[in-house]
Amino acid sequence: MQGAPLAARIRSEVAEEVHELGGLGLVTVQVGEDPASTIYLRLKHEAAQEAGIASDDRKVPEDISEEDLLALVSELNADEDVDGILVQLPLPPQLDEERIIRAIDPVKDVDGLHPFNAGELYLGRPRLVPATPLGIMALLAQHRVHLEGAEAVVVGRSDIVGKPIAHLLLQANATVTICHSRTADLARYTLEADVLVVAVGSPEVVTADMVKQGAAVVDVGINRTENGLVGDVAPAAAEVAAFFTPVPGGVGPMTIAMLLQNTVKAARYRRGLLAFPKAGR
Repeated sequence: MQGAPLAARIRSEVAEEVHELGGLGLVTVQVGEDPASTIYLRLKHEAAQEAGIASDDRKVPEDISEEDLLALVSELNADEDVDGILVQLPLPPQLDEERIIRAIDPVKDVDGLHPFNAGELYLGRPRLVPATPLGIMALLAQHRVHLEGAEAVVVGRSDIVGKPIAHLLLQANATVTICHSRTADLARYTLEADVLVVAVGSPEVVTADMVKQGAAVVDVGINRTENGLVGDVAPAAAEVAAFFTPVPGGVGPMTIAMLLQNTVKAARYRRGLLAFPKAGR
């Protein structure tokens, strides 16, 4: 399941929607100068600008105070030219990550991490959902992977991938099991999976003998090793699986495409073209 062709199509569709809407604004906030984050954000901004989205990367010092970062988020919330806000994670230890995420206006939360958006997803009413899980669902749909009644296993329970993809699969009527670092006998579960999503950030933690014949395997991991970039699933698993996402080139391009799609969706919410519920109502 190559991500690049589908991602290119989605980015083209986004460009058309941006033209129809008359311009969108996306702002990312990077605290410090982590090299991997810098590269990833550059790719996001290049894709945004290619789609006609005005994007701005606000870089702030690693030692920024929590109050100063909250003030910046408040400024972006109030800026009518900004449709989407993304604070690059993780944050330095002096900053309360949860407090920063809560400060983002839910309607501009293109990362889908605000508790309001997370709660709407939990309740089966997805609004703005993290981009990587959306990309996974789009890939599965593109390849017509049957989900209704399927056994789906998610390895990993992060807020940005594991938990949201489990909810999306559940809402597609799959039977979902979540595994994690404390799961005993992981292979016992993965061998039952018709759809296997692995997102733990551990090189080749799932080997070929842990994959069910004919399964659809989505490898979200991207790990830098002495042998180059590797996923969370051993490449040999591709010989067992019916569908398999390569690393790199599988989920990665989809994440950026779906972030742009989320920005368009946020803009539609903000313009009243889609209904966005108010918290507390």
